[in-house]
Amino acid sequence: MSRKRISLRQELPLLVWLVIVWGALWRDFSPGNLLFGALIAVLVARMFYLPPVELGGRFNVLRAVPFALMFLAKVVAASFQVLYLAVAKGPRVISAVVAVPLRSHSDLLVTATGHITALIPGSLVVEVDRSTSTLYIHGINVRSAEDAAQLRKDVRDTEAGLIRILGTKAELSALNQEVAA
Repeated sequence: MSRKRISLRQELPLLVWLVIVWGALWRDFSPGNLLFGALIAVLVARMFYLPPVELGGRFNVLRAVPFALMFLAKVVAASFQVLYLAVAKGPRVISAVVAVPLRSHSDLLVTATGHITALIPGSLVVEVDRSTSTLYIHGINVRSAEDAAQLRKDVRDTEAGLIRILGTKAELSALNQEVAA
């Protein structure tokens, strides 16, 4: 089975990332080690099918900084909430798995949304349905339909923030129309 040849321009972010990971794994960023890592990255990219990460061509730094600060605040607040639940309620805490349909079908945005959600204590992505861009989130202390709706809103707000930072113009336009409605 042959696959469409990916241009170096499309593959370059992946190759650079693989070289950085190689250096980090070996804890050696010497030119020789990075050159060998680049050789390994090219071999991996050519021998194994890795779908290209399609970037929207946008990155809004002015949106990224407040998003990062908000993320850190959520991590701190959720850490204290999980601590309280562990100490006060222990094994009586009720949790649930909640389906969260996302707006974007971009692998990059779905993955980033899932990772950011999973990094916040008390939530974990247990399944991703790529065909429908649905994340299944295990949320702690989800006791009612209102709690599930709040979890969905939080995840979709995270996705909206990511769309504002690096989504395509079409995704940004669709989000702005949704917000205006």
